[in-house]
Amino acid sequence: MSKARAWLLATRPKTLAAAAVPVAVGTAVAFHHDVFVLLPALAAFVGAGLIQIGTNLANDFFDAESGADNEDRLGPTRVVQAGLLSATAVKRATALVFLAAALVGAYLVAVAGWPILIIGIASILSGLAYTGGPYPLGYNGLGDIFVFIFFGLVAVTGTYYVQALTWSPEAFIAAIPIGFLSTAILVVNNYRDIDTDRDAGKNTLAVRFGEEATRVQYALLIAASYAVPAVQWLAFDHTMTILLPFLSLPLALVLIRSLWRTKGRDLNPVLARTAGLLTVFGVLYAAGYAL
Repeated sequence: MSKARAWLLATRPKTLAAAAVPVAVGTAVAFHHDVFVLLPALAAFVGAGLIQIGTNLANDFFDAESGADNEDRLGPTRVVQAGLLSATAVKRATALVFLAAALVGAYLVAVAGWPILIIGIASILSGLAYTGGPYPLGYNGLGDIFVFIFFGLVAVTGTYYVQALTWSPEAFIAAIPIGFLSTAILVVNNYRDIDTDRDAGKNTLAVRFGEEATRVQYALLIAASYAVPAVQWLAFDHTMTILLPFLSLPLALVLIRSLWRTKGRDLNPVLARTAGLLTVFGVLYAAGYAL
């Protein structure tokens, strides 16, 4: 494998939907409220992507260092564990990517003030702490909460804030299904790795509560995601365009069934398609707001 391809693999491009979709939804809510501003929206998109890539690189380094990634790994190739890139190179790249995210964040702080500074610092520190530091979030059952907060609530409401310069209850509500579906991606990952994570001492929620509870968690996260636009339509005077995400419901039902019937390495396609569900749901949800 060439170095360029190894670096592309290290960024985990299939995960980048989890960074892009919340920005799209937050921007759509801003457009709905007539407060859309192009440059802050683009900066939020770039910054979110850089933080996602930095987190992915940090995870690759820290998981290899801790032994969570080893020759028994069931998921896609990880560059440090596989020897495709050195740990030192990935560690340096992590620092550079987070530095680039901080520079983009500096522009957003100039636009929107100190709340964005706090969000930016918390996002970068959490990205490092997900699998690194003295108390790795992902190793202690906190990964699901981390993903819901930062890839749902923070990303959507923060994107809205840098354009509107105020907080919005509606942006907060719109963040909830995006956070749920982002968490569902992690749930598939942890369900697939439940045995190897247990052996490595990585106590994810899947390890703590077992396979059946994890399957139920996945189904509930997806079901709750569709409940939010339904409640918005029924109780908050939205037009029927807010129900556009229901066009993706057949895919969601297939994925729930697949998770129930699949284990081990065969879950990799389910993981990719769950990221695809987040993308389709998010695009339809954003379109519903824009329309």
